[in-house]
Amino acid sequence: MARIAVIGAGTGAMAAAARLAVAGHRVTVYERSRTHGGSVGRFVRDGFAFDTGPSLLHLPAVYRDLFVKTGKEPLERCVTLSQVDPASRHLFADGTAVSLPNASRAGVAGALDRALGAGAGARWSDFLDRAGTAWDRSRRPLLEEPLPDVRQALHRDPYPAVRRRRLFLPARQAATVAEVGAHELADPRLAALLDGYALAYGLDPRRAPAGAALLPYMEETFGSWYVAGGMRALADAVYERCLARRVTFVFGAEVVRVVQKDGRAAGVELADGTSAEADHVVLGAQPRPGLVPRAGGGSGEPVAAGGPVPGRFLVLLSLRGPREAGAVHRTVVHTDDGAAEQEAVFGGRTADRPTVTVSRPDDPSTRPDDGHEAVVLTATVAPQGPVDWTDEKLRAGFADTMIGRAAAAVPGLRERILHAEPRTPADTAADTGAEGGSVPAPALAGAGGAYLHAGNRAPLPGLYLAGGWSHPGGGLAHAGMSGALVAGLVVEGDGFRGSR
Repeated sequence: MARIAVIGAGTGAMAAAARLAVAGHRVTVYERSRTHGGSVGRFVRDGFAFDTGPSLLHLPAVYRDLFVKTGKEPLERCVTLSQVDPASRHLFADGTAVSLPNASRAGVAGALDRALGAGAGARWSDFLDRAGTAWDRSRRPLLEEPLPDVRQALHRDPYPAVRRRRLFLPARQAATVAEVGAHELADPRLAALLDGYALAYGLDPRRAPAGAALLPYMEETFGSWYVAGGMRALADAVYERCLARRVTFVFGAEVVRVVQKDGRAAGVELADGTSAEADHVVLGAQPRPGLVPRAGGGSGEPVAAGGPVPGRFLVLLSLRGPREAGAVHRTVVHTDDGAAEQEAVFGGRTADRPTVTVSRPDDPSTRPDDGHEAVVLTATVAPQGPVDWTDEKLRAGFADTMIGRAAAAVPGLRERILHAEPRTPADTAADTGAEGGSVPAPALAGAGGAYLHAGNRAPLPGLYLAGGWSHPGGGLAHAGMSGALVAGLVVEGDGFRGSR
């Protein structure tokens, strides 16, 4: 039985901790804050409750596998999962609206044809077929296996872009998300739909490789799921599973340094000057100078092609009045100038007309009674630093802009507001320790490996990396995968090649 120190209590770190404890190891988790969950937070006020991190779960199989492998109670006995249908509603700048069914390719195609005109559904379906090929080509090496030392295969873009003939010029293929939208989808609204998927994950459509197409494929194929009580209920369930497996948690314990001895990780040093010995150390937080040696194979952070890594701006709305019949759980209000928004977000400025996602869960636990509603508005924004999100005037002004944009999705929105609580990247940085409040994006193949993350096995023997800041990147599903990969490497050693 080995002693294992885990730094951070995010979902990826806890997933690793539970699996390692089941394997017979003695696991202690050190968390700088006073609670578990990392970015999967919860804000409560006057009977209203809001998710402050992810609002939906994709690829629930990742957490089903975690619960099957770590105990007798399956995931569905620990949380209540329900598919969100429609998966999303989209409001485009020209006034067009379309609701996309959950996990129904035929249904999505039909909805797009009715809303955007004949042929729109077929173009989107053809794109998803190509995205499915990208998924099949990259799923295992990108998501289910430890990042290899030799990564040339992941440097190549797995998306089979359509070759576009040009008069008197060589044929060319789309290399970025934006080029796929422009060259293959042939409708600015379909292009905005694709751009919106990338932006929601913190990716710049102008630079992210075409292989990012696997993100909408993943959502539309495996569905979007809501957890009763919000995503925080999932984090609570993972935490309870850790406790059931006798994982020890120490809260308010900031790790300042990974202790090294005889050329390997040998424990952790805390901010209060105390140390704890360990045979292995799992880092489930963002690597920072002085904490660990450089993680090798990349910076350990997602890449934004030279610009700042974005964060999220949320507005938590306590509303008077009931949720109207037929209200949609998730509505995306698209900007009328995607290029300007992308220039602002990835250039370190605020966008004048941001894309806003409106989350309206029909969940009694989020509101004091059925005469009220809790709504979360989300926009991808530049991180703290290039933009000073501690400026109260800026916070209030951008929140008001988002409310104005969201009014298209929520009838009588402004008149219903009892309280509006802005949450900025500065708040994310304070809550999670992530530099600038940046949110890691999923890893992507292509672009010469620029969108890969640090591997799960660090150059320092005995040190492993889990969570969104390591392979295979950010997002609830990806963080859960990283926990499984770290546990496999610790238990089986360097010969581990992923679950089959």
